[in-house]
Amino acid sequence: MFRALSRPLFRIVPDDTRIPFMKGAVAGLMLSAFLSIASVVLAIYPGLARGIDFQGGIVMEIRTEGQADLARLRSAASALDLGDVGLQQFGAPDAVLIRLPVQGDEAGTQRAVAAVRAALEEASPGTRVLRVEAVGERVSGELFRGGMIALGISLLAMLIYIWFRFEWQFGIAAIITLILDTTKTVGFLAVTQIEFNLQTIAAILTIVGFSVNDKVVVFDRMRENLRKFKQMPLRDVVDLSINETLNRSIGTSATLFLSALPLALFGGDALAGFAWTMLFGIVLSTSSSIFITAPLVLYTGAKSLRPKEAAAPAQAAAT
Repeated sequence: MFRALSRPLFRIVPDDTRIPFMKGAVAGLMLSAFLSIASVVLAIYPGLARGIDFQGGIVMEIRTEGQADLARLRSAASALDLGDVGLQQFGAPDAVLIRLPVQGDEAGTQRAVAAVRAALEEASPGTRVLRVEAVGERVSGELFRGGMIALGISLLAMLIYIWFRFEWQFGIAAIITLILDTTKTVGFLAVTQIEFNLQTIAAILTIVGFSVNDKVVVFDRMRENLRKFKQMPLRDVVDLSINETLNRSIGTSATLFLSALPLALFGGDALAGFAWTMLFGIVLSTSSSIFITAPLVLYTGAKSLRPKEAAAPAQAAAT
């Protein structure tokens, strides 16, 4: 019995798996480049759904007596002439989220909140204001710049770390992959119209860290196999390394995915954006290690990681 328990009872991928991933290297890189370009275009038009953190304005969460009549509440709020007022149901049928544009200084914000509170109470007696958040244009701009700087610094830090730990080919492959992963995540936010705010920035930074961790495992195995199989072609070394780490990569990703899934399903609107971004990033990071990072190492390291292999075609052509 103890002998049986000493071995894994379940393997996601058989130990003798030998999938020739590098046969699809060119297709993987081309598809990734296309998706990243499309993501950048979507981020520009129709654009990201910026949250109050980055756009500025006022957010009010209210709860009505019984099911909310959105049309009646919208009509009451719009009649106040406070700009473009947006209302949406927020989880429960009696919960409503109201968005107002920036109202100038703090005094203007307080007047706007008081006016909306009175108008909604008149339109739907018993309405309670649960929370109010207000961010000015200057603060929202500073938060947006801070978020972008944090993202840029994280990418730079990961590049430096991998560059010092591995050969430069691995560092270049990792940072290109991280940029592609980040743009695709932004494209996901643009398509789903999940709010782009500080929470989603935190999710992207978490994805970057997880993605680097997954790639470091593959890089370590590649380096070991390059030393172990000195005569094996680089393409075969890359395929062998991916297959040998496939169980670990999929297992780790599945564990993180299952831990984030309840947040997406039951965490409510406050955590949904973070959780769904995380879920998308987990799947993206795992697949990019195979179909983007590995092919980049294969092509950038063809001459330096296997110099004899690269020199052989040139010698054959000369003769």
